[in-house]
Amino acid sequence: MYKKGAFIPNLPRYRLEYDEAKNKWALENEQGRTVRNCETKEDATARGVLKKAVGSEGGTVRIHKQHGGIQEERTFPRGRDPRKSKG
Repeated sequence: MYKKGAFIPNLPRYRLEYDEAKNKWALENEQGRTVRNCETKEDATARGVLKKAVGSEGGTVRIHKQHGGIQEERTFPRGRDPRKSKG
């Protein structure tokens, strides 16, 4: 699960992980509910798919590698990304 303080405060948290059982990439919210499924990681991260799935409220998305580990983290909208972040 998520560590407290690991994300930007007051923004919903999501994670994009590979679901081996379904052979798909799943975008899940903090409660572990799947918000969106995509066939490939490229489909999930291209053309604003994550931004649309997160919605107008915005949020942070941790994008995982297929076999674990975090690849990157994105904030939507970008204006809510803290200035101290590396990305």
